[in-house]
Amino acid sequence: MADSYDVIVLGSGPGGYVAAIRCAQLGLKTAIVERELLGGICLNWGCIPTKALLRSGEVFHLMKHAKDYGLAAKEIEADLDAVVKRSRGVAKQLNSGVTGLMKKNKIAVHMGTGSLKDATTLEVKGEKGTETLKAKHIIVATGARARDLPFAPADGKRVWTYRHAMTPSEMPSKLLVIGSGAIGIEFASFYNDMGAEVTVVEMLDRIVPVEDKDVSAALEKSLTRQGMKILTGASLESMDVKASGVSPKIKGKDGKVVASDYSHVIVAIGIQPNTENVGLEKLGVKLDRGFIQIDNYGRTGVKGLWAIGDCVPGPWLAHKASHEGVTAAESIAQELGNKDVHPHPLDRQNIPGCTYCHPQIASVGMTEARAKESGYDVKVGTFPFIGNGKAIALGEPEGFIKTVFDAKTGELLGAHMIGPEVTELIQGYVVGKTLETTEAELMNTIFAHPTLSEAMHESVLAAHGRVIHI
Repeated sequence: MADSYDVIVLGSGPGGYVAAIRCAQLGLKTAIVERELLGGICLNWGCIPTKALLRSGEVFHLMKHAKDYGLAAKEIEADLDAVVKRSRGVAKQLNSGVTGLMKKNKIAVHMGTGSLKDATTLEVKGEKGTETLKAKHIIVATGARARDLPFAPADGKRVWTYRHAMTPSEMPSKLLVIGSGAIGIEFASFYNDMGAEVTVVEMLDRIVPVEDKDVSAALEKSLTRQGMKILTGASLESMDVKASGVSPKIKGKDGKVVASDYSHVIVAIGIQPNTENVGLEKLGVKLDRGFIQIDNYGRTGVKGLWAIGDCVPGPWLAHKASHEGVTAAESIAQELGNKDVHPHPLDRQNIPGCTYCHPQIASVGMTEARAKESGYDVKVGTFPFIGNGKAIALGEPEGFIKTVFDAKTGELLGAHMIGPEVTELIQGYVVGKTLETTEAELMNTIFAHPTLSEAMHESVLAAHGRVIHI
């Protein structure tokens, strides 16, 4: 006889495990199915362990510049194996934490590969053989994987995806990073800090192309100053992979094709959803390039079947997946008769984006260009960290904060940052946008001194000609 639940979640990443916990909190009998490690890619191979690596790179960078702080540090060396070991330890700790959360919330865990037999039945092949699970509702949270180059698939030796780059067998001497999104730039920043000679290739006309163009320009200038080589408007024509390294041919923006040699290459050209062999097509689920099409609550259009996270349209971010998980869980509870939950649809304009390179970048809402394209008459304010006392005291005065407002209503349309700890600062603007804050409330808010957040205030003031410290 099949095990029966109110909800089964297929996949235990930051979308899946959060959805399962919220379902359990709402009194629903819940199970989760995972084929590899609880916590999914984010906790085990993505967001968290990469931040541990980047922290090591940041500390190493600061140690090399100790004299700038009146300190002496001699014979500084990086132990890559130890750095990776620390990163894996952080991942293991959080994996254990998710395991504990499943027990705490009385969520049944089925380890194995799941496939849909129908909208209410899941077959799981794993450590217990073949199991058949039934549920009133099923949430698909199968995530995504790195896309390969068609002519040079990742081999883990010379051609790496993010997973290989997190557990390298050796330190790259000359590294090529293909793609300048968050993953590509973060690894480029880490390996550059660790001492590799790094080149970044981006097909579009600027790096981190989803960010505001002023942020892109500032980041390129900073990374170049740090010793990276940035090639924009460039494409990879071919790549010869040998035992000793890789030899790509890169077509530059001038049309010339140049051959070079590198020890390793990291491919960061996007993701591919894990939606094959799940049984979606036979149920009539709509897919677009493999991504499951849903409404703003996670419904697939097939009754009882939901989807969240990296297997649905982007942005493909862990916090977006978690939010979708909560929304889907509450929507399911509501459908099952819970009158005390009031799920809110996802608002993509209020999803922050963070890239943990050096310097950090973060943003939420519309860029200045997108706001103008959308027909807004805008007011824009920019404040540089060189005018912020805390940033100067930290020795990190590089970067700025830019805010974009609707000139007619005062609505905060977007905020864009590059500089120290901006991945933490951005949440202030995210809260502001969620509360539909206007310029007036932000200008009249008292910001503590001395803090980096004062630059947020000054940026808002700058949009109205009232900036104080520059």
